[in-house]
Amino acid sequence: MNSLPYLSSEIKELLKENAIRNNRVKTPYDPIKGDPHDGPRFHLILDDLDCWIPESMRNEKLVKNLLEYGSWKKYMQKAKTDSYSDAQTEFFLQWNALRALHDFPFWAASYAHIKCKGGGNDLLFKLNHPQRRLVETLEQMRRNNLPIRLILLKARQWGGSTCVQMYMAWLQLVHEKGLNSLIIAHQGCATDEIKDMFDRMILQYPEEMLLPNKDQEAARKDSETGTKKRVQHKRMERVGGSGAAFRVLGRNCKIKIGSAERPNSCRGGDYNLIHCSEVALWPSSRLKTPEALHRAATAGVLFKPLTMILMESTANGTGNFFHKEYEAAKSGTSQFKALFIPWFEIEQYSVPMQEEELAEFAGKLIEGRNNEHSVSDRQQPGAYLWRLWEMGASLEAINWYVKERSKYSDHGLMASEYPSDDVEAFVHSGARVFDKYCVEKLRPDCQPPLMRGEIDGDAPSGEKSLSNVRFSPADNGALAIWKDRSSQLDERVADRYLVVVDIGGRSRNSDWSVITVFDRIEMSYGGKPEVAAQWRGHTDFDLLAWNAARIATYFDEALLVIESNTIETHEPGHLDEADQSAFLLNQIREAYPNLYARRRSENDIKLGQPVKYGFHTNVSTKPMVISTLVKVIREGLYVERDEQCLAEYLTYEQRQNGSYAAIQGYHDDMLMTRAIGLHICFQEMKPPRVYGSDFSCCAHPSRRASPFIF
Repeated sequence: MNSLPYLSSEIKELLKENAIRNNRVKTPYDPIKGDPHDGPRFHLILDDLDCWIPESMRNEKLVKNLLEYGSWKKYMQKAKTDSYSDAQTEFFLQWNALRALHDFPFWAASYAHIKCKGGGNDLLFKLNHPQRRLVETLEQMRRNNLPIRLILLKARQWGGSTCVQMYMAWLQLVHEKGLNSLIIAHQGCATDEIKDMFDRMILQYPEEMLLPNKDQEAARKDSETGTKKRVQHKRMERVGGSGAAFRVLGRNCKIKIGSAERPNSCRGGDYNLIHCSEVALWPSSRLKTPEALHRAATAGVLFKPLTMILMESTANGTGNFFHKEYEAAKSGTSQFKALFIPWFEIEQYSVPMQEEELAEFAGKLIEGRNNEHSVSDRQQPGAYLWRLWEMGASLEAINWYVKERSKYSDHGLMASEYPSDDVEAFVHSGARVFDKYCVEKLRPDCQPPLMRGEIDGDAPSGEKSLSNVRFSPADNGALAIWKDRSSQLDERVADRYLVVVDIGGRSRNSDWSVITVFDRIEMSYGGKPEVAAQWRGHTDFDLLAWNAARIATYFDEALLVIESNTIETHEPGHLDEADQSAFLLNQIREAYPNLYARRRSENDIKLGQPVKYGFHTNVSTKPMVISTLVKVIREGLYVERDEQCLAEYLTYEQRQNGSYAAIQGYHDDMLMTRAIGLHICFQEMKPPRVYGSDFSCCAHPSRRASPFIF
């Protein structure tokens, strides 16, 4: 960088940060000496013993004694042995055993052999950068005495499965006897590969660390003296003679293998540690589902320390079991923790450049950072490459991505192999409607509701339900309020609130019914409308409609928009509502005058066609409201409060026939209230207008008909 004085300050800063990123990944890693970045550690220097050891070792008796003596040699001298060499040997046996108990990277690099990639003799397992991230995530749970529950979404070719298997072996061989493990892969050959990792490791594992205590000392002495007559102890045996379970004799633990192709191989048994591999590829049929297999395999695992359930997989589309479980873990609604490893953290995905090439590449990256369009279907736009930089990718990694991307005619194909984040990892057959990065910009405004409860009246339905309307707090209430109605009765606002209803079903397994309240007050000052409240639940249509009318009454007699497809279409489960829809909506209209009605054509007016209440979503209106929502999200024109709605945006697609729908297994109920509501908010309603208690500015909403009757 110093040899290129003509570079701009911005490029120089980019190159400086790039050097920091490369050093972080490429600095030589020595797990025997220890690394201060591998969890909480402290620096221990005693004589020639210089290492970073886990903070958890500080309270061990041996470490306390060493710190007290200030020298391991002085401490060693107190040992009652016949010679100095015996004392030294005994000390380091104790020391290594203690480190092995607390320090997985040390144990792996000292005792665990794995297959050498590309051929050759087996090597001791030295963690790479992504594996260190994975281990630290697991160790955070173990150190805090929590059950280990993790869902790992991974890119390819960094040894995630190997790392998981070795970590489970560490728990079984070092931490506690009798920890039984189960390995489930998507097919038998994959399970065999994972089991082979354990076999390779156990065959080369120090024999004295596997034997019962009474045999350990004799085996150790035989090993040290190199005696040729030492007894070869049996390490593993098959359980049941011909089954898929094996017992490690010295640790009294079992390792069982199974596959999703053979669900019965994964049932029953007493398991403490379960490794579910490539879960997204598990087959699904009417009689065999990933959900059922996972439930059967994990049901007996107790929720206590030193138990582990880990699901790992590359992504394989959206809407499947793995995708749902990952999203639940990511949102914090399950007992699992989510972890994603992007491709640019994997060292091999990098193409080095000379100094001048690097500077030129950095300049082009800066120059194209606002370009959202690409000149070829085999290139990513400059804005995407700049986002890779912002995510933490090095220039060399981005250079690799540019070259690799030219192999693929579609970004989705590249993303399925080398995902940059956990959103694009889950590619699917349809085209996403909403830009995921624009959706993510809405997330900072999402927050827990201010209060929960229900809006009650003097009756659950009918005109009396709109009398004495009040908020009743309840922790489990279906109504979430982020911004309560205004209490300034002397200065009220016309057209401030908008309430939109999307009708679902009665049962728990049907679509949700959603009532969304928009507050438009900021639009008076050039600001954005925002989601103020939302009711979400299952109920009968008539109760839902009156509930919506009460909520609209509570929010200053807001314009009430009911999406009427369900009640106008004879569908299973909705026949009664369809027959009574016109009657019911007219009932509500009589009791609640500010009800949305559709525009009527001149011909309908001439023919005296009756007014139709509610918003009807059809092949004409649905593309219209979705188009409005695309623009609103792209330009950040409204304030969202519910993170669950963002999840609906990210799983919404346009199918090959041009229709819009949620991906199989997902919902779009909240999304549709936003689409309809924001279209009406921006395209049909008048701007909010302040009026005083004398109503001098305009008529009170309760005294006027809906403005959308033509």
